[in-house]
Amino acid sequence: MRSASLRWETLEALKNSPKGQIKFDSHWLERGEDILAGYNEVLSLSPFAGAVLDRLTNQSLQTSFVSSGHSSPGFSVESPACPSSAASTPEVNGKPTVLSVALPSKFDAEQATSSQMNGHSESDVSSPTLPPALSVLSPRAMEIAGQIRLCEEEYRERAKMALRLRQERQEQVFAAIVSHASEQLKHFEELMEMKQRQEHQSMRDMIDRETKESIRRQEKLKEEHRIKILNLRQREAELERQREAELERQREAELERQREAEGRERLRNLNSIQEEILQLNQQLQLSTQTMTFIPPTCLSTYSTRGNQLCSQVSEVVRKTSEGDFPCMEDMNVADRTLHEMRDLLQLLRKQASEVQEKKEQEEEEELQKQAAIQAQQLAEKTAAQLAREKAERKGLKFSADDATLTWYNQLQESASQCALSFSLLSSSKDTQIKKLRMDLKKAATTPINQISSVSGNQLREIFDKLDKLLSGRPVVTGGRSVSTSDHPQGLDFVYYRTAEMLVKQGEEEVASHHKAAFPIAVVVSGIWERHPRLGDLILAHLHKKCPYAVPHYPPKKAGTSMEEYQRVLGYRVDDSGVEAHGIFLNRMTGMIRLYAGIIQLKWPDSSKQVLGPHGLNHGWRWIAQMLNMEPMTDVTATLLFDFLEVCGHALMKAYQDQFWKLILLLKEEYLPRIESVTISGDMASFARLKLFVETSLQSRYISPPEGQLTASFWSS
Repeated sequence: MRSASLRWETLEALKNSPKGQIKFDSHWLERGEDILAGYNEVLSLSPFAGAVLDRLTNQSLQTSFVSSGHSSPGFSVESPACPSSAASTPEVNGKPTVLSVALPSKFDAEQATSSQMNGHSESDVSSPTLPPALSVLSPRAMEIAGQIRLCEEEYRERAKMALRLRQERQEQVFAAIVSHASEQLKHFEELMEMKQRQEHQSMRDMIDRETKESIRRQEKLKEEHRIKILNLRQREAELERQREAELERQREAELERQREAEGRERLRNLNSIQEEILQLNQQLQLSTQTMTFIPPTCLSTYSTRGNQLCSQVSEVVRKTSEGDFPCMEDMNVADRTLHEMRDLLQLLRKQASEVQEKKEQEEEEELQKQAAIQAQQLAEKTAAQLAREKAERKGLKFSADDATLTWYNQLQESASQCALSFSLLSSSKDTQIKKLRMDLKKAATTPINQISSVSGNQLREIFDKLDKLLSGRPVVTGGRSVSTSDHPQGLDFVYYRTAEMLVKQGEEEVASHHKAAFPIAVVVSGIWERHPRLGDLILAHLHKKCPYAVPHYPPKKAGTSMEEYQRVLGYRVDDSGVEAHGIFLNRMTGMIRLYAGIIQLKWPDSSKQVLGPHGLNHGWRWIAQMLNMEPMTDVTATLLFDFLEVCGHALMKAYQDQFWKLILLLKEEYLPRIESVTISGDMASFARLKLFVETSLQSRYISPPEGQLTASFWSS
């Protein structure tokens, strides 16, 4: 603590000293001035300089003066009355400075020292009694003055250095303050950013909490709504079950009433059947008594069988008399018994009529022989007359020959009988039978609609499905198994519908895409080979829709309307009228192309070496008969071109020279006839046929049809 108080006293004394009063200008160096330029007081030696000068003995000074022989140029002696002596010294800061040299005694020095310690000013220190002033002019004085100056310069340099250090410290302090301020600012900004982030985070947390709360409320509302809906649905389901139970009870009651009504109806039918059988038996007994021309053994057989049938029906009626209604099995037994009784009576009558006819035939044989001889003679005369007329006329027929028309009529009759054979299946209102009918139709229609030229394996799969169905084996359609054996008339129904659908494919699919004729035709040929009856039905449907495939131009009969006649010719006639001629020709083209494909193709897995079941001989017959008939406008030319384009290559390879003779006949004899009946505005089909025939005759070659199935197709 003592040292600290002394430091403060020392600083206070320095502050009150003359040097402490010097004003420092920080810009002195920029103006090129000296650091003491502003100091205007007279410089004087310190009072302590006397102590230094005391060391200089008078003797040494006098010796120095004597030895020099003259006064030193730098010193002058003034009057002792002067309290001090002044000497000119070198200029300080460019101004002359008077140096006062005092030679005080030791007492004076001590007194000056004591006065300085007591706080007196250092600027005006003087001794009360000073020795005479001397003008210091000696080299020693000059040396001292120089040293003083050097000392001042050193102090000046130190001051500059101290000033520089102080400036550097100030700059360092300023830089530290700036750095600290920037750090504080950065810290403040970080604090503000952290505060903002905290505020944002708190805001987000609050929003998240509100969102979660809102979602929770929504979920709760949804759950409540779902529970309400579930309860409502449960109530509705319960009501629905109650309604269904009530309806089921009503249906059961209705079914019971219906069963009772049906039972009563079956009972009435059974009684009527019994009455009819008894009446038929009486007729049978009367017939056996009146028909004496029949052998008695045969009559006894008929009588015995009639009595047996009556006993069977009586047994059934006896079972039902106990209070139960007859079942379906009883009715079936009664129906079979009735039919057998009718057949038995009819057979007896037929046998009687045959015996009578035989007798009548024996009586008429002679007359018939004579009539046959006369008819033969008349036929010979008529044939000779017709031959003469034909030779004179040299014309062509307007319809097919008798053998072809007979074949045509037989096919149509066979198709009609097939349609009648499944009348019960097609017209039944029973739900199960209707469902079976739809399944059988779908089983036949689905694979036929899938026939395409995509790959041989796919075509084989379609063929196998159709073969299974037509063979009575079960097939799967719509997820259910169905078979033609499920109904006695199922096979006839499937035969008829399959043939109808295959011809329809030619009418529609081949008409729009000519290449489709070949996959359809090869499937038809394979199915035809395994199921010949189907082939006859296909021809019947084809001839009915396209009579030109016979070939046959149906004549107009007396009393037939024009619309009906156009329907016979193959036109579609509906409420809107008759279809356009172009659409009609397009359909005929599709069916003729399908027919030409069937003629030349066979199934690749067939065991037969020859061509298909309806081979190329039918193609030759078709062309020959077409050339023997008068042409029809636009129809004959179109169908001949389509048939030859599809089947011409196969006929050329099979018949060779005979085929080219036929084509030459077509060019020279038949094309002019077609041209003569063709209208001038409809010459496109005739021109196309003529170009095809001329090109073929010129090259003696007909290219294979486009789209024909190759060997690589069956391996795909």
